[in-house]
Amino acid sequence: MVESGRRIARKTLYEGKIFTVAEDTIKFPDGSQTKWDVLLHSGAAAIVPIDNDGNIILVEQYRCVADDMILEIPAGKIDEGEDPISCAIRELEEETGYKAKEVKAIGSIYSAVGFSDEEVMLFVANGLEAGKMNLDENEYINVKKFTLKEVIDMILDGKIKDSKTIAAILKTKEMVQQEVL
Repeated sequence: MVESGRRIARKTLYEGKIFTVAEDTIKFPDGSQTKWDVLLHSGAAAIVPIDNDGNIILVEQYRCVADDMILEIPAGKIDEGEDPISCAIRELEEETGYKAKEVKAIGSIYSAVGFSDEEVMLFVANGLEAGKMNLDENEYINVKKFTLKEVIDMILDGKIKDSKTIAAILKTKEMVQQEVL
């Protein structure tokens, strides 16, 4: 088995509202060292809403990094002291207007493990009831419904590019097929 490196120092370069940028010093088994830039994030929660007809609810919103409208599952940053399931439930209602009777954890992912420690906790929501959207300032969202097959096809066609959405939908698909959900 190949021995790995380890962090021996961390220096904060920038602290922002949403993330911190740091420079880590990594030491390898041969004694060599290198610097890595890392993005530190408090974590996020994302939720796959499934309506009573089996449709997946996605949100479409402008994302500045892509400079385009992106289809994704509802998600958001976990506030300090907030547990992930509460965040997922909050984001579901804020972004779609739906409330869920049942929410189940389905795991987590690192959104970009090569340079960020952001871990996204994934959930599935069932038993949806219409509520009221409560969007954040400068948040403009279109709520859209698709069959699971349509969402899978959009992932395979490259129309859905958001990593948390792809991971959560593929995991949900497998769990539905295995009748675990």
